[in-house]
Amino acid sequence: MAAKGDINHRNHFVFPVPRAQGFRMNAQAPRNSAKGAVISMTGFARADGAAGRVQWVVEARSVNGKGRDLRCRLPQGLDGLEPAIRAAVEARITRGNVNVALNLTRTETSGALRINRDLLAQVLELARDIAGPDAPPPSIDTLLSVRGVIDSGETQETEEERAALEKSIAATVTVAIDRLVTARTAEGVHLAAVLTGHLAEIERLTDAAAATACLQPEALRARLRQQIATLLDAMPALAEERLAQEAALLISKADVREELDRLRAHIAQARAMLADGGAIGRRLDFLCQEFNREANTLCSKSADVDLTRIGMDLKAVIEQFREQVQNIE
Repeated sequence: MAAKGDINHRNHFVFPVPRAQGFRMNAQAPRNSAKGAVISMTGFARADGAAGRVQWVVEARSVNGKGRDLRCRLPQGLDGLEPAIRAAVEARITRGNVNVALNLTRTETSGALRINRDLLAQVLELARDIAGPDAPPPSIDTLLSVRGVIDSGETQETEEERAALEKSIAATVTVAIDRLVTARTAEGVHLAAVLTGHLAEIERLTDAAAATACLQPEALRARLRQQIATLLDAMPALAEERLAQEAALLISKADVREELDRLRAHIAQARAMLADGGAIGRRLDFLCQEFNREANTLCSKSADVDLTRIGMDLKAVIEQFREQVQNIE
């Protein structure tokens, strides 16, 4: 057991981390948005400590969330720690539902029991007043069961001791939050690899769509000639102005090159975000909507079975990409 006032942290975590820094009440911007680091919103960490005859365990866990939400579970009498916990979380985490739980135990002392004789005399006097002078005295068991008659010899905790205890626990909270960030970062490395694989598949399907036979210049010209011939054979004959309008409409409906160009631009933008790292979850989520929009337009314009199949595969991969993006800070 550590000496009174000393703090002892023991390791209960999966990922190795450097020595934690001291607790910072006046934290500024979160410090976990290092360039190149993709951060997951999911993680768990644990740290414990001891000071004197008090031991505690801090558990911190986080899951996906639209914003940053903190919930604390603290023992009775230690509610004053919540501002310190909130400051530690806000200094390191920008997004996710975070839960911090503190479990505290006090080691029982083996001090000698003492009888509070003044209180015992008052109890006996009251018993004689109530029962009368001729009544037998109360039994020993009854007297000893009165609260305060037996004193365990424990001293009451002073304000200075309480302040020192809260400071030590706050330091353990900082360790737990640091380890939580490490766990979230490690999970983010895995997520980044998965997302990179999805982007590679989206790029492959985009290239496959551009290479389909129906989008080759000769195929486009042949289809346009056939559609114009159909318009010319229409009864009654179409005016030249109307014919030009219909031809332009057919061209725009058949041409998906603009959608393919946008898909390539979105792929490049997503890769740049993953390279930058940090709090990119919301921006990637918005980009997923743009990916979906282009894939839907590609399918709606398609008049070819192969191109439609590629468009459906694109939509499936984009949805997988979006599901993983929901885990990023």
